[in-house]
Amino acid sequence: KRQLGVILNNKTMASDDTATTKTAVVLTDIEDVTVHPLVLLSAADHYHRVARGTRKRVVGVLLGSVSRGKVDATNSFAVPFEEDNKNPAVFYLDHNYLENMLLMFRKVNAKERVVGFYSSGPQIRPNDLRIYDLVTRFCTNSAPVFCIIDIRPDRPSIPTTAYKVAEDGDQRQFAHVPSLIGAMEAEEVGVEHLLRDINDPTVSTVASLIKAKMAGLSTLTEKLVEMKDYLESCLRGEMKINQEIIANMQTILNLLPNLNTEDLVRAMLVKTNDMHMAIYLSALIRSVIALHDLVNNKIQYGEDGEEKKEDPVVAVAAPTPAEEKKSEK
Repeated sequence: KRQLGVILNNKTMASDDTATTKTAVVLTDIEDVTVHPLVLLSAADHYHRVARGTRKRVVGVLLGSVSRGKVDATNSFAVPFEEDNKNPAVFYLDHNYLENMLLMFRKVNAKERVVGFYSSGPQIRPNDLRIYDLVTRFCTNSAPVFCIIDIRPDRPSIPTTAYKVAEDGDQRQFAHVPSLIGAMEAEEVGVEHLLRDINDPTVSTVASLIKAKMAGLSTLTEKLVEMKDYLESCLRGEMKINQEIIANMQTILNLLPNLNTEDLVRAMLVKTNDMHMAIYLSALIRSVIALHDLVNNKIQYGEDGEEKKEDPVVAVAAPTPAEEKKSEK
């Protein structure tokens, strides 16, 4: 009896220890979420197949790994999902399909685990907390993350926004987590090949470069306006001052180059003059070539626009010496 009691006590203590370890793992704070290109392509394909041209959204499961609070979402798969627009509390998520797909993915790659779920958003919906509770049952290593993948093509910044669930007293709400776009070497090669196929040959390289610069500048303007609004809110007392944010702003300002030095101003002027000279020469050469082609067309087709036909040349044979003697007689 004593031995049996000792064994039972040891088992209870071991199960309590495992339960505490699991809880500690689940409550591990998530620092950031890295989304790989395969997840973005899968989510975009899922949306275009199911909800393109409608106001619906799509939901899928994120697969990957978690290490020291860093979530690495390397793969994903779509899940059948429907929700009622009139009644936000009514939704359908096929968890049987989710279990079957998860079993098949484990046969292919056993290292990939469920790390969260994604939605095409573009905003958080009331059902997302309930979907979070449903996905939590399949997460063994950590708490799941919620990632909104915005598939709109006109979005200037990165298309991912990551969240985790934070408890504020008795209420639970989504808290923002930094999200990154990362790729392995093989994925980078695949993305480069895809971009070659998508590239529009009618658009010149200069135009695409200018378009990219303008998009980057518009995003920078949005971020600067956001920083300005935050500082003004702190001055008015509407928001608490976060020392980490202030330190990041100070670092950004300290990294700005000093544009008042004479060498830098001269180097920028020389570079600008060289670029403008190349553009000016290109315009002149293009104009000369266009005029040359116009002159050639006028010569070939004339004023009436009809192609000139050359008169046929009749070949006359030279007379032989006997014919020349006859003609002299």
